[in-house]
Amino acid sequence: MNDPTLSPAMPAIFAAACLSMEAVEFRSELTVRKIPSPSGVAPFSVALAADVLASETAAGHTANDSLHGAGRFILLYDPEEPAAWGGAFRVVCFAQAPLENEIALDPFLADVTWSWLVDALDSRGARYENASGTATRTLSTGFGELTDQGDAAQIELRASWSPLDTDMSTQLQAWGELLCMLAGLPPSADAVSLAAHRRERG
Repeated sequence: MNDPTLSPAMPAIFAAACLSMEAVEFRSELTVRKIPSPSGVAPFSVALAADVLASETAAGHTANDSLHGAGRFILLYDPEEPAAWGGAFRVVCFAQAPLENEIALDPFLADVTWSWLVDALDSRGARYENASGTATRTLSTGFGELTDQGDAAQIELRASWSPLDTDMSTQLQAWGELLCMLAGLPPSADAVSLAAHRRERG
């Protein structure tokens, strides 16, 4: 992960939060990089993007490698503490992964996906409040020149919450765990594995 750009005008509390994110180490299948932050959302922000690759390609992947999931993590900071946030910090995250088609029809899929995020945050001792989000499953069928692609399905989670600590390492670790779980990779010991929900690739 690239170092966050720290400017002299950046508040010390936000700079410390960025540095705590830099200290996080991710598993080898998860490649994380810094991306441009969205403008106009908060006075200060830092954004990361991640791709989940199969373990056999993670060490030296190329643009043609098959992705098993992807996501974004954005840390916002507003010293004015917006009422909707309940504090100065807000995390906004996105995670998606392909699924086996029959799993996408599971009526409990959205609930399970949200519980993965909550479990990942809690298992790492992340302190937060005001969590909200949506879990969306999509099914698509190819026609015409895309008929050969057949049917496809995926799960997508968009969530946000307000961290209660300056140390953002636990928040970022939870997001990384969520991405890996959605991709069907073996979870940590305290997480529930639903690897069957992965759409097999390769």
